[in-house]
Amino acid sequence: MSKKNGNIVAVITMIFLFGMISFVTNLAAPIGNIWKMQPGIEGSNTLGMMGNMMNFLAYAIMGIPAGRMLTKYGYKKTALIAIAVGFVGVFVQFLSGVIKIESTGVPPSFFIYLLGAFICGFAVCMLNTVVNPMLKILGGKKSNQYIQIGGTFNSLMGTVTPMLVGVLIGQLTKSSVISDVNPVLFIAMGVFALAFVILNFIDIQDPEGVKSDDGKAVSPWKFKHFIYGIIAIFIYVGVEVGIPGTLNFYLSDADGGAGLDPSIAVKIAGFVAGTYWFMMLIGRFTSSFISGKVSARTQLTCVSVVAIVLCLAAMFIPAANTTKMPVFTGSGFEMAVVPVSALLLVLCGLCTSVMWGTIFDLAVEGLGTATNQASGIFMAMVVGGGILPLLQNFIADKAGYMPSYWVIVAGLAFILFFAVVGSKIKKA
Repeated sequence: MSKKNGNIVAVITMIFLFGMISFVTNLAAPIGNIWKMQPGIEGSNTLGMMGNMMNFLAYAIMGIPAGRMLTKYGYKKTALIAIAVGFVGVFVQFLSGVIKIESTGVPPSFFIYLLGAFICGFAVCMLNTVVNPMLKILGGKKSNQYIQIGGTFNSLMGTVTPMLVGVLIGQLTKSSVISDVNPVLFIAMGVFALAFVILNFIDIQDPEGVKSDDGKAVSPWKFKHFIYGIIAIFIYVGVEVGIPGTLNFYLSDADGGAGLDPSIAVKIAGFVAGTYWFMMLIGRFTSSFISGKVSARTQLTCVSVVAIVLCLAAMFIPAANTTKMPVFTGSGFEMAVVPVSALLLVLCGLCTSVMWGTIFDLAVEGLGTATNQASGIFMAMVVGGGILPLLQNFIADKAGYMPSYWVIVAGLAFILFFAVVGSKIKKA
């Protein structure tokens, strides 16, 4: 196989793994809706978001070790280990719906579920560590374009996941149980098993020098723009997850003020959250064509400003103001009556779609041999996807869903700062 053909196979494989990351990650928020209804949890948004928190907490622990694994074992072996760990994590989540232990407080099975989410977090952290630098290295000048194409497939999986869960749950009641979503968990385990088999037969050549560690590489911590970049990525992942995750809770909650019919609220909420990820798919697909012509800095600046405007408008428009919006159901579009604020938050998906690729591209610019180490640090900072939504839903419990979006606005403001000022290459 020629080097060019080998690169193509490697790129396609990385893009496929990009999708698996989203499929597993996006199980947490909609499944959290089920746990919210269980005895001992009683509607707590904070506890409902704990699965998401455990998923992202794993990044803080595994991020830097994952970068070291990449250096020691190479891309293929690291990816295979990650896939195997992911299968185990989903299986443990499945067990949380099988094991029944009587309790007067928080159900013990909830902690089994959290363990499964935590294990899955280790898996997607390792996969992310493989995917991003691989596309950066293989892509060269087209690296941002490749990352955006991978992000498109990632968003496709993110679109489908909450919809599948919403359809399987139907009406959310106290009788809803985790086993209602077993088909989605079986799909996840099947995808991991299939990917493990396929990847064994694909020859992925590690880029030259990836395994070398002569101790002479410049530390990424010596670059101020990288430091700003990892703060930006910490915030971005929290923003990306917090917008649709909290929106899903808001629309599903009969007492949350959204005013949807309780008999269909969970289904509509899943479709609306899925449409947010569909907007991300559209944004990333579009960016994959324009990234070669429009700089990452320009893209990040524009989308940050627009996202801030959309979030502020959503927060201050009364919930009584409703509109019909097309929601993507997986097979097509249906019209659903939702608060105008929901539509505006869904449109934020167009903005957040390009942020990961542009932040990563700007933050590692000029790092050279320190890029692999930087990728591991980046993965550790993805823990923001657990911390910020948890903070947002703590505020939602205390002050309401819309006021909680001040967390999102503040985060977007820092991302705008990074785009305009912080991303300029400068040694610390």
